[in-house]
Amino acid sequence: MFKKIALFLCVIQTAYMSSVFAAGADREDGLPGMPYQQTDPSEFKVCADPDNMPYSTQKGEGFENKIAEVLAKDLGKTLTYEFWLDRQGYLRNTINAQRCDVIIGMGSDVDSLRTSKPYYRSGYVYVYRKSSNYNIKDWDSEDLKKGIIGIVGQSPPTIPLNDHNLMSNARPYRLQRDLNLPPSFIIDDLIAGKIDIAIVWGPIGGYFAKQSKEPLVVVPVPEYQDKNIKGKEEWNISVAVRKKDKERMAMIQAALDRNQDKILKILDDYGIPHKPVVLGEKVGN
Repeated sequence: MFKKIALFLCVIQTAYMSSVFAAGADREDGLPGMPYQQTDPSEFKVCADPDNMPYSTQKGEGFENKIAEVLAKDLGKTLTYEFWLDRQGYLRNTINAQRCDVIIGMGSDVDSLRTSKPYYRSGYVYVYRKSSNYNIKDWDSEDLKKGIIGIVGQSPPTIPLNDHNLMSNARPYRLQRDLNLPPSFIIDDLIAGKIDIAIVWGPIGGYFAKQSKEPLVVVPVPEYQDKNIKGKEEWNISVAVRKKDKERMAMIQAALDRNQDKILKILDDYGIPHKPVVLGEKVGN
């Protein structure tokens, strides 16, 4: 999930709500015949998932909801949403159909959209129960060999996991979340003892570990891109708009710059692991 990368590695999305649109490639102008919104300059209209904690919900509970509130208030605009499940077709049916104008969290290197300067950087994390007495710091940690490792199939950490001969310990989870399960499902399995270690995207691991009544340890996964670019573990995150919306982005960028301290506090309040952004980063294939 690229949004969240895993978000953010690729944008993974699908049709939602009462209308189902024909399949097709994402286009900046959406699909032919699709109803467009009429732009209202008084609105700050955000594209968001209706049920994807810790990012967003229809009730405004996610950290991206809170960031949107800060930006809308700063700009003197009314915050509104177009909710759509963050799966295949998400961009086509939201921002590219002009049903909304802003995506709060997007990988900074996404070419199909205009992105802001990164406002935070996160990465994958190891999460394990404190009661296990594990001491996991990197891929050579002996304790990785002792338990069942829950990992999202095809996500970047599978590369170093395989390189360190740990795949036999792995329990894979689907890349595209089963909507019958809550976003916390991997951490839920960790707490229940179905797995011993979870390797997940930082915002997922950090937030649900903070919510857990079972004490959990969250440790950043070391960057691996110098060994294999497909194993890149850390990503810059930006706000995104349509390519053509240069003026809108300039307005949003100014609001991001003015409110960086408030945004970082929101991340901390939600337990979102973050580190200084890396400017000028080149991401290969």
